[in-house]
Amino acid sequence: MEFLHTLLDPSSIIPTIGTLGVIAIVFAETGLFFGFFLPGDSLLFTAGFFASQGYVSLPWLLIGTFLAAVVGDTVGYAFGKKVGPALFTKDDSIFFNKKYILRAQEFYEKHGKKTIILARFVPIVRTFAPIVAGIGNMNYRTFISFNIIGAFVWTWSMLWLGYGLGSLIPNPDKYVLPVVIVIILVSASPALREIWKNRKELMGN
Repeated sequence: MEFLHTLLDPSSIIPTIGTLGVIAIVFAETGLFFGFFLPGDSLLFTAGFFASQGYVSLPWLLIGTFLAAVVGDTVGYAFGKKVGPALFTKDDSIFFNKKYILRAQEFYEKHGKKTIILARFVPIVRTFAPIVAGIGNMNYRTFISFNIIGAFVWTWSMLWLGYGLGSLIPNPDKYVLPVVIVIILVSASPALREIWKNRKELMGN
């Protein structure tokens, strides 16, 4: 009975499943090319918001998401370096389009090495920037340095913004659901728009 009570008690299960889930999604969005549609910004912000209410541990989120973002970009870099130009010949699909790579490449050409930091705050580009860095054979020491800085600034700023908002709003429990819905819709809209455009293009061909 005690196990069942723990399993059904949100205050017991959310700190474990919630934290691990956030960490896993951050890794997937930054490390897997098909994870571009995941709402990383809104997820981090929302996790920070929930942390302010005691549902999840802020310290564990800060450490876990930072490491997941670093490892994710490193996997993306290794993937780009290994697969390389073959990505440009990959057939387009609903969840992948060569223009994602080209967009990240243009972003990289415009901002140079700083792309690894700046791209953290740009949906879709965030996923493909490390892949492009790998394709372009960016020096790994340079890449990992910018990777660590970008991961730290992105994860910690989003988490602390959410935590700060949750701490400032009176009776924040009343606003959790609408805040989460708005953040997810705003954050996910660029990726959803791209998927919809790809679907229309594929159906038109």
